[in-house]
Amino acid sequence: MRHGKKFNHLGRTASHRAALLSNMASSLILHKRIETTVAKAKELRKYVEPLITKSKDDSTNNRRVVFAYLQNKESVKELFGIVSEKVANRPGGYTRIIKLGNRLGDNAEICFIELVDFNETMLAAAAEKAGKTRRSRRGGTAKKEDAPEVVAAAPVVEEPTAEVVEEVASAEEVIEEAPVAEEVAVAEEVIEEAPVAEEVAVAEEVIEEAPAEEVAASEEAPAAEASTEAPATEESTEEKGEDA
Repeated sequence: MRHGKKFNHLGRTASHRAALLSNMASSLILHKRIETTVAKAKELRKYVEPLITKSKDDSTNNRRVVFAYLQNKESVKELFGIVSEKVANRPGGYTRIIKLGNRLGDNAEICFIELVDFNETMLAAAAEKAGKTRRSRRGGTAKKEDAPEVVAAAPVVEEPTAEVVEEVASAEEVIEEAPVAEEVAVAEEVIEEAPVAEEVAVAEEVIEEAPAEEVAASEEAPAAEASTEAPATEESTEEKGEDA
């Protein structure tokens, strides 16, 4: 009868079950991750974690106790050497189970079981997440406590980078060049308008001088005719005197 036997027998005899867990524990210590069923992984966790705790105290007695369970010199050396250094500051919870779904054939639940401190990817992700966490408190006291931090953080101003300074300088040059271009355009318009005004003034003077010359010529013409007629009349009077 199995009264009070709550652990999973895994469908094996006691000797078979002990050999299975011993081999799986040695494989986990040497390879840091193995793939197995969820039922075996849960029983392996209860089997191997007490052995990892014993490895923190490197004594002859602890080595003999662990070797009695593992029966593998290489795994004992790895456990008391590399693994014990990694887990020195961890107070339990040395393994992690990651479920992978069901296995084809018997549809058994498959998972990874690994040593937590040897998964570099998840350790890096946890470190990044820990750096980004932000705690907030409720109530008025929290706001009062947070206020000095905001005031202290206000004076911190980032210095402008070289690219931003170059962009500002180029923008100022463009702004300075724009009025210069407008002044040049206005000056050209004034220069163009000046010759036109001079030409118009010259044309008006020519037009004014032309009628004056015509009037003078017209006045001179009758005077010339009169002067030509005067000698003629004098000659006629002289001829008349002679005849008389």
